[in-house]
Parts: sequence; structure tokens; C-alpha cells
Amino acid sequence: GIQATQILDCSIGFVMERVDFILVGAVGVVENGGLINKIGTYPVAVMAKSLNKPFYVAVESFKFYRNYPLCQLDLPNDSKYLKNEEKGHPSVDFTPPNLINKLFTDLGVLTPSAVSDELIKLYI
Repeated sequence: GIQATQILDCSIGFVMERVDFILVGAVGVVENGGLINKIGTYPVAVMAKSLNKPFYVAVESFKFYRNYPLCQLDLPNDSKYLKNEEKGHPSVDFTPPNLINKLFTDLGVLTPSAVSDELIKLYI
């Protein structure tokens, strides 16, 4: 049992100094080890990095996919918006691999840089 507390996204600045680590799920993990997840994940990861808090991702390997975004604008629109809505607010954001400490997967515990190796194994 890991003791956990769910908080509002906007209160992260208030509670971040008191947490031991951050654990998030994932919509997808891209080839460079970056994360695509619910909007707001990226700012949480930025704050965690600035306060030296480990940022972990729990994800199944079937969510690994061959895409290589470098920033928010590189996300394909079919991943970014709900139901063909190409205007307004995106539903997901991209968290770069340099903000992620480890990924806990069905393949084992991985570093972000190991994701591309696992994708090669899955697609060959």
C-alpha cells in the first residue's frame, strides 16, 4: 500500500514541496520516451523537476507508439483534440523525456531512453 492523495491540478504548487514523488498514468509513450497524457501533466513534471521530485509513469507497453514529438506543437491533431475538434483547448499534452525518471511497465522498469529499444523489439 502506497499512501496517495488526489489533489486538484491547480493546487500542485501548494503541495509539491510535501510529496515524495509523482506517479502518473499515460495515454501513450512515444519513441523518445516522452509521455502523452491528460492536459496538465507537463506542468506537473516541470514543477517536479524544479523541486527535485522524482516523476514516474505507470504504463503498459501496448501504449508505446512510433511518434517522435519534440514539443507540444508536434503532437498530431488526432492525438491532441477530442473528436476531430481542431480548435480550442487540447485534451492532452506532451511531457519530454528529460522530465521523466522511470517508467514502470509490463516489460520492467525502464528509463525513457530505453523505450525506443523496446519499440524496435515490438515491431521487428
